[in-house]
Amino acid sequence: MKTIFVVDDNDTNLMMVKRALDGIYKTFALPSAEKMFKLAEKIRPDLILLDVNMPVMNGFEAMKILKANKELKDVPIVFLTARNDEASEIEGFGLGAIDFINKPFSAPVLVRRIESHIETDKLVKKSQQAVRNIHLATISVIADMVESRDKETGGHIERTQIYLEIIVNELIRMGIYQDEIQSWDMSLLLPSAQLHDVGKITVSDLILNKPSKLTDDEFKLIKQHCGYGERIINKIINQTHNDDFLLHAKRFSGYHHEKWDGSGYPHGLKGTEIPLEGRILAVADVYDALVSKRPYKEPFSHERAVEIICSDSGSHFDPNIIEAFKNVVDAFKAC
Repeated sequence: MKTIFVVDDNDTNLMMVKRALDGIYKTFALPSAEKMFKLAEKIRPDLILLDVNMPVMNGFEAMKILKANKELKDVPIVFLTARNDEASEIEGFGLGAIDFINKPFSAPVLVRRIESHIETDKLVKKSQQAVRNIHLATISVIADMVESRDKETGGHIERTQIYLEIIVNELIRMGIYQDEIQSWDMSLLLPSAQLHDVGKITVSDLILNKPSKLTDDEFKLIKQHCGYGERIINKIINQTHNDDFLLHAKRFSGYHHEKWDGSGYPHGLKGTEIPLEGRILAVADVYDALVSKRPYKEPFSHERAVEIICSDSGSHFDPNIIEAFKNVVDAFKAC
């Protein structure tokens, strides 16, 4: 049964709406926006019927807060109000409302309008999920293509994604960079990390699979994969206008070889100039490189890899991220 919040400072209106909807929806009658926000911390509604004229916080003010809330911004909002002027409707629709229902209302009409909006929202969400599934499948295929060309780094993409998730979860637990991380859609962030080496598509197989240590000139060519990857993803963003989906991928690709002290590449950024995604992935990427066999080296032990990474706190790596890394090194070893 779908959940409906009805928010109105008038008890009579609340009772009328609740009577009309009871038995069809799980309905919560709330006398103020403040009560709505408090209940929304525990229960996520499927639709909100919101009055405009309320004391303390009116419907338009409440709407702005709802749309700024990551957990509630996609909940459909219908204004149920005695206002029927054009200016109010323009303001409400501009804030993101999906409908205006005028008081006094007909109960059957109210039910039918809500049914229509609930069904439309269901179809929209189904369509959005289908598109997301296509995006994630595309990412996976591209990542597999990249990794299949580099025979010395098999499993690297999958492992770094696992390490990334471990670090991000610990940063959340510790409250580090909390505001920025809370704005991320984790269901997109983690798969997007699979594209961090997409720029290697432009690098010759002879260099990628060279069975010995690279020359300085060859290493310069390898280093260009970050910039190439960033440009490839930028091109997709510009053509699809789907920057929400690919923004994380762009940051992973373009910035995972930047260093905290500014000595990294391709941009030579320093400190928090480096996007947070790049700073986190840098730790995961280096750890995997250290504990993996390469043509020019044997794998380091877990303990030695941790020692090297921690010693580079404040030079290569963000010190705050290293503090989180120290807390989860056992989880890295278990992978």
